Amino acid sequence: MSLFNALILGLIQGVAEFLPISSSGHLAIAQELLGFGVEGSDDMFFDVLLHLGTLAAVFVAYWADIKEMILEFIRTIQDVSHGGMPEKIPPARRMILLVVVGTLPLFLVLPIQDFVEGLSSNTYFIGAALLVTGVLLWVCDRVKKGRKNERTATMRDVLVVGLSQAVATCPGLSRSGTTISVGCFVGFERKFAVRYAFLLSIPAVLGANLLHFVDVIQAGGIDPALVPAYLLGVAVAAVSGYFSIRLLRFVAEKGRFGAFSYYCWAAGVITLALSVMKSTSGLPWLGA
Repeated sequence: MSLFNALILGLIQGVAEFLPISSSGHLAIAQELLGFGVEGSDDMFFDVLLHLGTLAAVFVAYWADIKEMILEFIRTIQDVSHGGMPEKIPPARRMILLVVVGTLPLFLVLPIQDFVEGLSSNTYFIGAALLVTGVLLWVCDRVKKGRKNERTATMRDVLVVGLSQAVATCPGLSRSGTTISVGCFVGFERKFAVRYAFLLSIPAVLGANLLHFVDVIQAGGIDPALVPAYLLGVAVAAVSGYFSIRLLRFVAEKGRFGAFSYYCWAAGVITLALSVMKSTSGLPWLGA
């Protein structure tokens, strides 16, 4: 049963991480309301592992950008060591700066990390947050199309997007949906908003994984019996995540993010309704 649960949760993570419908919210709903946790596992640690799977999907889908950024980082070190910098900064080098600056607001979350993680068990909050995500996506479809890209985006622009990513660590608020929407609000070109949102997720997910791995090691390590479930969940999240990225790229080109707003509103209402049913009736299929 744990393997089946891991497969379902991996699929939810892969689809919901990149489609703007909140993977953390859907995972919490599956675990808290429908009882799809992996038996004996720390749900938060498993969530982080699933994010590692979708991070692999980002590397595959955006490998050309990531490779160029790595090479440009090496070139930057070489330029600094030789005491010179090019007059015109290459786009990949500027993208590195934009990602670094956009990541800084996440440090504001560290003092309240335990509180934010605790919201995963509050399905009332998650339902309300899904409703908010729907509003963001609906408005995103109706803002004027921007033209900014890695050459013209300002530090203020990426700080605003970075702050939105920090807020979107709350379950129910879609990380991709929030950062893409706010990117469009500050004038990003839609394709760039999607690409920047995914590249911005890389240091965030790596940092979260590092912190939780340290916690697990300090707590005594991983239960070997859970390794097959973990590996299955990560693999399913990676594969489904890759295809979800391709789908979102297509949606971005068409400018149809608003279609997801209706799903988020429906999911939010259903989550709130199921939360009320769980608290009043104690039905066994609602996570009991």
